[in-house]
Amino acid sequence: MDIREIQNLIRFVAKSGATEVKLEMDDFKITIKTTSENATPEVTYMQAPMGHVLPQAAAPQPVAPTTPVAAAEPAAASDESTKYITVKSPIIGTFYRKPAPDKPVFVEVGSTIAKGDVLCVIEAMKLFNEIESEYAGKIVKILVDDMSPVEFDQPLFLVDPS
Repeated sequence: MDIREIQNLIRFVAKSGATEVKLEMDDFKITIKTTSENATPEVTYMQAPMGHVLPQAAAPQPVAPTTPVAAAEPAAASDESTKYITVKSPIIGTFYRKPAPDKPVFVEVGSTIAKGDVLCVIEAMKLFNEIESEYAGKIVKILVDDMSPVEFDQPLFLVDPS
């Protein structure tokens, strides 16, 4: 892994909101820890064969999940004053609103959806996973920008089930 890949990894972790990422390979180990949104990530590099700790760098690259893809898990919004359902990301990856660059978006604010309708695609490890709605309703808000990294359980959409 060269310095550019490490810098891309640090940038990705900083944007994703993850607090800690560990990456172990045959010849080295990297741990990236962040303490707050605006803080620069703390990075520790260790090279196993030599036992040296390498200098810190400031930047990251996409880290993809190793777990199988699950269906989207909508949950009630945390604010008790609202009756909206929050559709959350079932995996870590890159959020896309369109199936392809030349195709229209899956849903817009105000779109009426049925159970099983595709809301978006999340790319993880070069696989495009369709995220389907668990509820029928109307899209009230899209909480993530197109082509943005998303974390597991990150809110993606607000749906009005009425």
